[in-house]
Amino acid sequence: MTVSPLVWILTVAAIVGLLLFDYFFHVRPAHTPRLREAAIWSSVYVGIALLFGLGMLIIGGPAMGSEYFAGYITEKALSVDNLFVFLIIMTSFRVPREDQQKVLLFGIGFSLIARTGFIFLGSALLNTFSWVFYLFGVALLLTAGNMLKPETEESHSAQNFVVRLSRRLFRTTDEFDGDRLFTVVDGRRVMTPMLLVMVAIGGTDLLFALDSIPAIFGLTQNVYIVFTATAFSLLGLRQLYFLLDGLLDRLIYLSYGLAAILAFIGAKLILHALHENNLPFVNGGEPVDVAEISTGVSLVVILGVLLVTILASLFSTRGRTQTAMAQIRRDAAAYLDSEYTADPGERERIFRRLLGARDHIIALGPRARQQVKNEPELMDLCRRAAASHAAAHPEHEIRPSL
Repeated sequence: MTVSPLVWILTVAAIVGLLLFDYFFHVRPAHTPRLREAAIWSSVYVGIALLFGLGMLIIGGPAMGSEYFAGYITEKALSVDNLFVFLIIMTSFRVPREDQQKVLLFGIGFSLIARTGFIFLGSALLNTFSWVFYLFGVALLLTAGNMLKPETEESHSAQNFVVRLSRRLFRTTDEFDGDRLFTVVDGRRVMTPMLLVMVAIGGTDLLFALDSIPAIFGLTQNVYIVFTATAFSLLGLRQLYFLLDGLLDRLIYLSYGLAAILAFIGAKLILHALHENNLPFVNGGEPVDVAEISTGVSLVVILGVLLVTILASLFSTRGRTQTAMAQIRRDAAAYLDSEYTADPGERERIFRRLLGARDHIIALGPRARQQVKNEPELMDLCRRAAASHAAAHPEHEIRPSL
């Protein structure tokens, strides 16, 4: 189906309109979204994406509809995995809780612009050189292999090359000044960590695009579907970040599921490349008669793998333990950091979640507790946070930490 320029203009205008609405009505006034707010708006954005897909199914037919849903689900899953890296970056930079929304929305806007460029570049390459399918397929297989490597918070660093270069070339300060990108120190204009964290998020988004764009081109070569599935998977990501707060660490098997999906799509791309082959050193430059994987089969495989990996993560003792360890580290550091948030309700929520994570580790059986690393350090963080809470709220009785 050919998409008219008018449809393109209306689609882009609608997406830009949603981003502007998100900024002026939710992000511009600095605040920490409550769970209810995050849940409602996450549902709204997912609902918009599903309604768009339903319209695609009715107007474009089953083929376009299934391609859109397969692309949307894949991109959404990759986006959730990327949220873990965003969490590490913002924790590393000590971004105040109330200002994290602005950082996320900047990341979404930058990602939309960058991925749109990659989409049109990828489409031009695929239409001109069919052998690019081989490159995309091999790239996804390599990415899948890298995702199988064990990942920890220490394996990601917010201090990437661009940030280090920025600190070296420009004057920077270690203190935030609200949500300002620049501030004045000793009469000189300097960059704040808010600008640096946005640079880190933007640089990370570029790397993510190198994985996600080949993945969706493995499911459809329709540029309109690629663009809309990618855009709708990014819209609502800000709300999803706060909705999944505390659960991101628990999805310990998600990377394995995504690795399987990317490997599957990589194999699908290579099969398609063989079917369209014109490389002289492969089968004499003639197409290879191989079976191709339909979009319907791809959709079933993607949904099945995601369902299995998410359920395995949520019901895993290791997953709950890893979540508790990560929460203690982050929540204790956040609670002890007086500049993290000025919202008393948010501070209390962080503290109560910290107590719940501590109690989970204490209640573990002997075998399960072997999974806990640096337990004395974790318990010391809990005691320090409890002492700080007791000093601020002497009327509250705190349960013993051990």
